[in-house]
Amino acid sequence: QMQLVESGGGLVRPGGSLRLSCAASGGTFSYYAMGWFRQAPGKEREFVAGISWSGAETYYADSVKGRVTISRDNAKNTVYLQMNSLKPEDTAVYYCAADRSILTIQYGPSGINYWGKGTLVTVSS
Repeated sequence: QMQLVESGGGLVRPGGSLRLSCAASGGTFSYYAMGWFRQAPGKEREFVAGISWSGAETYYADSVKGRVTISRDNAKNTVYLQMNSLKPEDTAVYYCAADRSILTIQYGPSGINYWGKGTLVTVSS
């Protein structure tokens, strides 16, 4: 049973940057594709970014492409989400996700095996 713990959220001004981290435990991290999703108030949870087990493949939602970078460090059992040029519409709770299939991550959130509890990102002046 894999546990995922997100960190790095907070309040940031429009145009600012944040780096989210997700620490995994309880499973073989390098077996899993990882992803970030977000859920704004009153909206459904949506895919933000995904990365294959090796890091060789990455996928991004159109809404964040060019502003966000997902990466992973398998030695540290951690996945990261670097977010730049943040906008008020990026305000949401950001969730880390793990699954054996990168396709499940990419087309989630349905069917994903493991979720963190989320970290709040607020973009406001």
